[in-house]
Amino acid sequence: MSKTSKTQAILQGKCPRCRRGNMFYGGMYEIGNNGMNENCPHCGLHFEIEPGYFYAAMYVSYALNVAQSVTLAVATYVLTHNMDSPWLYLGVVLGGCLLLAPFNYRYARILLLYWLSPKVHYQPYLDTDDTARNV
Repeated sequence: MSKTSKTQAILQGKCPRCRRGNMFYGGMYEIGNNGMNENCPHCGLHFEIEPGYFYAAMYVSYALNVAQSVTLAVATYVLTHNMDSPWLYLGVVLGGCLLLAPFNYRYARILLLYWLSPKVHYQPYLDTDDTARNV
């Protein structure tokens, strides 16, 4: 298998160090069997770099929520041209936020590890199919 691009690894939720192991198990919208792996199954990277590390993901999730809410409100206006009913906008924005919550949970953590973590760097020698190596 060839080297994985950064964009492809982010979209697929792969480990930021080896770009091979899955950061999450289960489907994004699968009830009961989804969550984040503690360690990368391929290279062994411990994802929670320090205790409470993912509290910072709340800020990334907040930014995603704001962008999605504005996008949904603008799309609602463009599609309906309704300026009279705040309930339409409230329903669309809140419904959209609820539907996108699992997406925000995953991608806030992925973006935090890829873009906002100075301690985690891509290691090209780990981006191989060989699993018998010392970590």
